[in-house]
Amino acid sequence: MSGTGVRFVVEADGGSRGNPGPAGYGAVVKDPDGQVRAEAAESIGVATNNVAEYRGLIAGLQALLALGAEGERIEVRMDSKLVIEQMAGRWKVKHEGLRPLALEAAALARQFTVAWSWIPRERNTHADRLANEAMDAAARGEKWQAKTLSAATTTSSGSTTVTTRLDSPDSVSSTAGTSREGTGWMPRPTRSATSLIMLRHGETPLSAEKRFSGLGDPALTAGGLAQAQAAAVRLSRAPYAVDVIVSSPLARARQTAEALAGRTGVTVVVEDDLRETDFGAWEGHTFAEIQESWPGELAAWLADPETAPPGGESFAAVARRVERAQARIVEKHQGKTVLVVSHVTPIKMLVRSALQAPIEAVYRMHLDLACLSVIDYYADGPAVLRAFNDTAHLQV
Repeated sequence: MSGTGVRFVVEADGGSRGNPGPAGYGAVVKDPDGQVRAEAAESIGVATNNVAEYRGLIAGLQALLALGAEGERIEVRMDSKLVIEQMAGRWKVKHEGLRPLALEAAALARQFTVAWSWIPRERNTHADRLANEAMDAAARGEKWQAKTLSAATTTSSGSTTVTTRLDSPDSVSSTAGTSREGTGWMPRPTRSATSLIMLRHGETPLSAEKRFSGLGDPALTAGGLAQAQAAAVRLSRAPYAVDVIVSSPLARARQTAEALAGRTGVTVVVEDDLRETDFGAWEGHTFAEIQESWPGELAAWLADPETAPPGGESFAAVARRVERAQARIVEKHQGKTVLVVSHVTPIKMLVRSALQAPIEAVYRMHLDLACLSVIDYYADGPAVLRAFNDTAHLQV
């Protein structure tokens, strides 16, 4: 049924009745003889087909780990061309809402030797049936329960249920996730969030005069240092518990980050892609000066995020590198609280991406100096913006 040396086969699927709409996933683990070793299924509330398919893949890989199959050669079969090609590295993950799921699936897959196989839908009926059973059960107000396995143990957490066969010596039962509080009207997440607390740096001589400040490297003013300390005092107390501090390489951001590091003992890690926009020839100029000297270029820049200032960097280019940085940070520090100390444009880009808003939305956001914004990234759901432009710590 599978390639030479394959110890297990994972078949996974997900579906959405509406896309987006009520969604669910199913996954089944089989041995080389085609015997079912584990099943997993869950209704996940309102989601897209692709989200449900990724959730099915993740559940199948987690069920494999529960069987003690770490390090084994496996085959993953899905009728989702998108998921298979992205996991195999042949297609890029372009949709930001899928990126955290793809990262989680990739991290799980690295614990095995995986062959990725696309199969037609008619050959993926077992996983498809499980997904539909889970959605049907949710519509009745029930949790999905396995019906096809004998001599099995069933464990559940939240609304996820995994059933593992006990007729093998290396079988163990496992939950598929840990229940968390819901977020607004979204479905209940099943895994801990990675929280990014985004702090804009304090005042510099250029920001005090409202001048464009990109890759130029001014230090904080005395007022800026006081703002950094005020933010550090707030973030070093409950309910905050910062595990990691990541900073732009520019001096104004690093000085702001060091204020909290001094109070917590957490080491500052520099992430180059969190630097501010390169404003090129406009560096150090006021908006009025730019409007007078570069009226055509300014109009084009304001009209098109792909347009860069003379000798500088476009907002679209900033968005791409900031998204790379966000993906790296979330993957490396899953479940942690990360303080990200950066600048106006990168923080706006993170907020825009979390909200799945068009890039033009950055023109309609305002961020004060030393303000806080917070985004929670759930591996099994969308990012959630929890705070924006919070300056309570600066109020006297």
